[in-house]
Amino acid sequence: MKSLTGTRALVQLALRLDRVRLTVWVLGLAVMPMGTAANYFKLYPTEQDLHAVSAVLANPSLVALSGPLFGVSIGGLTAWKIGVTEFILVGLMSLLTVVRHTRTEEETGRLELIRATVIGRYAPLTAALLVAALANLAIAVLSALGLMATGLPVAGSVAFGLATGLVGMLFAAIAAAAAQLTESARAASGIAGAVLGGTYLLRAVGDTGPTWLSWASPTGWALHLRPYAGERWWVAALFVGFAAVFATAGYALANRRDVGAGLLPERPGPAQASPALRSPLALAWRLHRGLLLGWAIGLALTGAVMGGAAAGIGDLKSPNQQLTDILARMGGRSGLTDAFLAAIFGITGMVAAAYTVQATLRLRQEESSGQVEALLATRVGRLRWAASHLAFALLGTALLLAVAGVAGGLVYGAQVHDIGGQVGQLLAAALVQLPAAWVLAGFGTALIGLAPRLSALTWAALILSVLLVELGALFGLSQWIVDLTPFAHVPKLPGSAFTVAPMLWLTATAVALGAAGLAGLRRRDMPVV
Repeated sequence: MKSLTGTRALVQLALRLDRVRLTVWVLGLAVMPMGTAANYFKLYPTEQDLHAVSAVLANPSLVALSGPLFGVSIGGLTAWKIGVTEFILVGLMSLLTVVRHTRTEEETGRLELIRATVIGRYAPLTAALLVAALANLAIAVLSALGLMATGLPVAGSVAFGLATGLVGMLFAAIAAAAAQLTESARAASGIAGAVLGGTYLLRAVGDTGPTWLSWASPTGWALHLRPYAGERWWVAALFVGFAAVFATAGYALANRRDVGAGLLPERPGPAQASPALRSPLALAWRLHRGLLLGWAIGLALTGAVMGGAAAGIGDLKSPNQQLTDILARMGGRSGLTDAFLAAIFGITGMVAAAYTVQATLRLRQEESSGQVEALLATRVGRLRWAASHLAFALLGTALLLAVAGVAGGLVYGAQVHDIGGQVGQLLAAALVQLPAAWVLAGFGTALIGLAPRLSALTWAALILSVLLVELGALFGLSQWIVDLTPFAHVPKLPGSAFTVAPMLWLTATAVALGAAGLAGLRRRDMPVV
């Protein structure tokens, strides 16, 4: 019991620190399923409507995107539409929460001060897992109650809430193990995030190909718990078992290392820096290259998988209004294949924007950790230092989108015997997302320069963008609300006409926000912890 001394106090501290952040996560993730179900009751009021749409959703391309539709009902349709999105977001919330209250605390030196008091060795890790467990429990219970309130069956609603909560706890356990491996919170989040992204790709490939791959993915397990379609309660045991394994590994690894150290220690550098590190841009490259490479590999795989899935849309013998409506709500506008590709690359743009946010907030991380003080004590100015990191936020995002577009074009072009034409077309569909991602970079820069303690709201802006674009039409929100997100103004390529005006407005907005942030950064006190 001495190893857990102080756990309760650390839980209270973490809940106080995250009271706003976790409240937004919990309420947002709890409302999404309920809102989806309520709107599907309006969109598909008869059994004939449900059977018509279920025939469309069996298309392999849509199965790769959102999984199979197990039950022909409003509940089954709700689980299909919102399930994968819900699982990915709850996994992201959980891993970020655990890393923030473990590795981030160590990296900043705060945990060392806390450990100087009466705190057991396992108390910080246990507190982080308990906070994640409380958040996931709240999401699971509120999601189930919300779905039941719309009139959906109790068993299916409980199964959906249970699947959501279990996915979150599994990735909390994965993050607990990842936090012991590295010396930086960024690397720990990257490891856990790569696992999260890998589960989506495994599920996408498995649902349209070898079935065993879907069963190798926790996202696939959550779908195969089958809410509203003859629930498989035994699947929950998979989550419990693997979460216990990863959590146990986290505790075992925590017991084998010193505070602040990792099982994979950073390699010591040479006594003297090479000529290649003479500029802030070269240093920024050293700091960003691992993250950029990991994202490039992930988006190349995503583009290839989704490019391969796009060919399945063409298997439909004739255009289907149900499918056209579904793809329109996902971001497409004209032509089944073009609408699917436009929807896919709209989602890809928002995924790449997560890198944009990460790279932009590296500025804040360098400041809060105190590392920027040594750099600014030299002849390097604030603007030059900030520009070196923002270069990777802006140009790195362009590289990632280009990689996704080329990979998708190569795979899809090979299937339709038009590699040359499709590579160019899908490259344009990917790069057109760039100005919208740049707006988030500008927003993050503005917060860092003007209100640094609120810089984490950049993530909230990205999540809000995802929700508005993906669910705004389904929820029947007014267009002006959906237009609050920059991604709503991106031309839907391929299939729609390319218009320059929105791109210019988005770029101008990004520049204005960035300029305001840099002006504030130049004038305010540093560092602000």
